[in-house]
Amino acid sequence: MKRVVITGLGALTPVGNNVATFWDSIVEGKSGAGPITKFDTSKFKTTFACELKGYDPKEHFDVKEQRKYDLFSQYALVAVDQAVKDAGIDFEQLNRDRIGVIWGSGNGGIQTFEDQMMEYAGGDGTPRFTPFFIPRILVDIASGIISIKYGLRGINFCPVSACATSNTAIIEAFNYIRWGKANMVITGGSEAAITQSAIGGFSSAQALSKRNDDYTHASRPFDIDRDGFVMGEGAGALIVEELEHALARGAKIYGEIVGGGQAADAYHLTGTHPEGDGAVLGMEEAIREAGITANDIDYINMHATSTPQGDNSELVAAKRVFGERKSLSVSGTKSITGHLLGAAGAVEAIACVKALETGIVPPTINTMNIEPDYADLFDFPLNKGVKKELNYVMSNTFGFGGHIASIVMKKWKA
Repeated sequence: MKRVVITGLGALTPVGNNVATFWDSIVEGKSGAGPITKFDTSKFKTTFACELKGYDPKEHFDVKEQRKYDLFSQYALVAVDQAVKDAGIDFEQLNRDRIGVIWGSGNGGIQTFEDQMMEYAGGDGTPRFTPFFIPRILVDIASGIISIKYGLRGINFCPVSACATSNTAIIEAFNYIRWGKANMVITGGSEAAITQSAIGGFSSAQALSKRNDDYTHASRPFDIDRDGFVMGEGAGALIVEELEHALARGAKIYGEIVGGGQAADAYHLTGTHPEGDGAVLGMEEAIREAGITANDIDYINMHATSTPQGDNSELVAAKRVFGERKSLSVSGTKSITGHLLGAAGAVEAIACVKALETGIVPPTINTMNIEPDYADLFDFPLNKGVKKELNYVMSNTFGFGGHIASIVMKKWKA
């Protein structure tokens, strides 16, 4: 099997429109939450989210491109452009037949779908849909657009596993490279679901926090008073590459992907298994594939959405896999960024890569009273990042439908 390394990063998030700003905000524990500005929330139960700040499509796309691309595709292209530049890639010097794109999204062009259907429903019944309607809403279209932009003819598709989507994409990229089917893959995920239908739908499912008067403290993973997640938006992009290919072109290496575990709860439409059965299988498989033991994991970026059932089941699963390990640091960076749904895994993978690079464990913010049955099991860094020697880190993502995807990454040592 080939070895797979990470050579480029790009991020467009509610706490920073590039990796450096994103990481500084994570370390400092700066919340990205604020009142929703995208639509009138006066009749909604939840009126806040983690929106992008200062994003102007005119800075990145001409008028024609703006008409062609839904926001989730725009976010993907911006993050990928950052990652390509960060990786120092000159595609003219590489075999584009051996470079692929595996890009995920949970909801695709939901804003386009909502806008066009509301316009149709409020009109005279004449279907005046834009000719870009279908391409804009397709969940796979961002992957296609990325390949078109750079002329990449290798493997190209979009996995969808709800909020586990971009971890699934990264695992697929990892596998295709180590199987020898690609030299490089652009991977990650994007989401633009701060819309009336998404906020209304998740609210009806009792998934969103309703702390409208205290939104910056609303996302509080592991806390006994948590009441739901905070919606986020944005994108995370990673350039993953076969080790010898990266070395041959003199690439900077951030870290190495060494294991990926996927499983299913096979339990409930939206709820996680109370004993964390699927999560246990996913984490154990990622550890096994990495060729290490549970004791080798130094930090876990938990899925930790701040929902009552979800956080508990993940803590149960972690206890089953790792036992009582006070030296194991765990945190939930969704408390800072909000929940980016299909893009969550990619953004959190970037946080893990930066943790390995800098030796700083990202914190959980807003959490004051950790679930008493678990408070003494692990190390819970709160409010600000802390220095720690990190060699192996894990990132967990879970999705509606019972999807589980866990990744293990290793510190790069030349």
